[in-house]
Amino acid sequence: MVHVLTFRPVILRLKSIIDLAPDDEAAFERLPMTVREFPADLDIVRDGDRPHQCCFVLQGLTCRYKVIADGRRQILAFNIPGDMPDLQSLHLDIMDHSVATVVPSRLGFVPHAAMHELCNSRPGVAAALWRETLIDGATFRAKITGIGRMSARARVAHLFCELLLRLDVIGLADGFRYKLPLTQTELGDALGLSVVHVNRILQDLRTDEIIAVERRTVTILNWEQLKAVGQFDPTYLQLRAKPSVELFGGN
Repeated sequence: MVHVLTFRPVILRLKSIIDLAPDDEAAFERLPMTVREFPADLDIVRDGDRPHQCCFVLQGLTCRYKVIADGRRQILAFNIPGDMPDLQSLHLDIMDHSVATVVPSRLGFVPHAAMHELCNSRPGVAAALWRETLIDGATFRAKITGIGRMSARARVAHLFCELLLRLDVIGLADGFRYKLPLTQTELGDALGLSVVHVNRILQDLRTDEIIAVERRTVTILNWEQLKAVGQFDPTYLQLRAKPSVELFGGN
């Protein structure tokens, strides 16, 4: 039972984007997973590595990132429980970016051989992982569009909207409130902004009573206005059903 519960965020994530048959779910839960605890700010896999296993985020928060020649970092994505940040390593031998913890995190590792065997024996699981990969690509397209064409204020609002829906479908949002253990530096690295600019935008969103941020917790005070500021359309997340916060309506 402990092993089944360990896989729970992963199963919830997959079931939020595809119909997962009970037999496929059970097969997934039988995977040989090694669970490890990691401190914050530690690389899990590095650019140029050749992983032999896939990583699953079970608790905590990780990020995917690149570092350019002058040492500056671009965070490519934040990975919450249920995410598989290096799933591409199943088919791409060499990592082209790094994955690191943002906060102390519990991660699971499954050998590539076991993942390949599961996909070959359970087409439903292979389809779920393929769909997850496609949605990952759609999320990157949304991010590229934001950094390339949206205002800094819109980028911050869009990220807060996205994280709410992603956390909601795995049961980690409390209505319009969720934990966000990110520093302003990390937000800036993800959105292509300076710390000063991030701070100014957060202050503006607070002043306008759109969000409140306290003790590493975000409370969305006006969901409809936050979506408007962020020009947020959740289509790219390809969620099977409306998240509960959408069903609540505006707050």
